[in-house]
Amino acid sequence: MSYNLKIYMLALVSFLVGTSEFIIAGILDKVSDDIGVSVAAAGQLITVFSLAYGFGTPFLMAAAAKVDRKKLMLYALSIFIIGNIAAYLFSGFGALIVSRVIVALSSGVFVVTALTVAAKLAPVEKQGSAIATLVMGFSTALIVGVPLGRLVASAYDWKVVFGGIGLLGLLALLLIASTIPKTDGEQPVPLRDQLRLLKNPKIVVALCITFFWIGGYSITYTYISPFLLDITGMSEKFVSIALLAFGIASLIGSKLGGFGTDRWGFKRTLVTGMLFHATWLVVISFAAHSPGLMFPLLMLWSFSAWSSGPTQQYHLISLAPEATSIMLSLNSSVVQLAMAAGAGIGGIVVEGFSLTAVTWIGAAGVAVAALMSAAAFGYFRVGAASRAAHKEAGTGKISS
Repeated sequence: MSYNLKIYMLALVSFLVGTSEFIIAGILDKVSDDIGVSVAAAGQLITVFSLAYGFGTPFLMAAAAKVDRKKLMLYALSIFIIGNIAAYLFSGFGALIVSRVIVALSSGVFVVTALTVAAKLAPVEKQGSAIATLVMGFSTALIVGVPLGRLVASAYDWKVVFGGIGLLGLLALLLIASTIPKTDGEQPVPLRDQLRLLKNPKIVVALCITFFWIGGYSITYTYISPFLLDITGMSEKFVSIALLAFGIASLIGSKLGGFGTDRWGFKRTLVTGMLFHATWLVVISFAAHSPGLMFPLLMLWSFSAWSSGPTQQYHLISLAPEATSIMLSLNSSVVQLAMAAGAGIGGIVVEGFSLTAVTWIGAAGVAVAALMSAAAFGYFRVGAASRAAHKEAGTGKISS
C-alpha cells in the first residue's frame, strides 16, 4: 500500500475523531434544552473538552513516548470509544462533562500521534500535503459529521449521535490495525524538556499565533447554531444545510492551505488566509439577518479559516524539525486552550451582550494573529527597510 493511501486511512479515522469534537457546536441548542442549562452554559462543554485536551495531551504523550505509534493510536481509539458510549448511556450534565474529558484525552493522543506518523510516512517535500490530508479529515467532520449529527439529533435524539460514533470507533480500530505500519516510539521527553522549546522566542510567537487564530475562530463557531437559528432566522433544515456548506468550504480551504504551503510558501499563505478570515467574520456581522447572504459568507469564512491549518502546522515543524512530535503536541495543546478560551469568552459575550457580538470579537482575535504572523515573518521590517532605502536614495539625489 502506498504512503499516500495510508495517510488517507489516517484521515478517515481523523474524520471520526473530529466529528466527536465538533458535534457539540452543531447540536448545542438541543443539548442545552435536554439537560436544562442555558446555551452559554452548554457551550462550556467545549471549554471542558479543550482544557482536558490541552493540559492532558503533553503529559500523556511524554508518558507514552516509547510506545509503538500504531499501538498508541489503537489504545487511544479504545478509550475514545468508551467515552462516546458513556455519553450515550448516562444522563445529566455531570456525566456528559466526564465523558467529554475522556474523549478529549484520547483524541489528543490520537491526533498528535497521527500527525507524527503522517509526517514520517511522507517524503520531506510532501510533508505539507500529508499534514493537509489529515487536517482534511477534520474538515470532513464539518462537511459530513456535524450536519449529519444535526439531522440525527433532530430526527431522534442527540445521544444517538455519540452512540453511533462509539460504534464506528470499532471500525476505526480495525482500519488502523490493518493499514498502518508499526512506527517506533521515541525516547521519553520529560515535560520540562518539552517546555525548554518555549525559550525560543520564535516558537513562543508561533504558538501565540495559533492561540489568537483558533481563539477568534472558536468564539464564533461555538455558537454558530444558535446564531443561525435566532439571529439569521434559519429553520432547522437550513441550519443543517448551512453547516454542510461550511464543511465543504473547510475541506477546500484545507487542501488549498497544503497546496499553498508547498507552492507559495507558508508565510504568504498563512498571513493571507488569516486576513481573509478576519474580514469575512466582520462581513458576516453585517449580513447576520440575511439567510441568503449567510450561505456564501459561511463558506468564505470556513474556506479562509481552514486554509491556515496545515500551513501553521508546517510553520511550527520548520521551527524545530528535530522535535516534530513535541512541537505538534505543544501546538495541539495551544489549539485546545484557545478553543476553551474562545468558548468561554463567547459565553460571556452571549450572556453579557448578544449573539451578534461574537463575530466582531472573533474577528478581532484572528486579526491579532494575522498581525503577529506578518511581524514574525518580517513583513513590517521589510517595509521599513524599503522606506528607509527610498529615503536614503532620495536624499542622495538631492545632495548631488
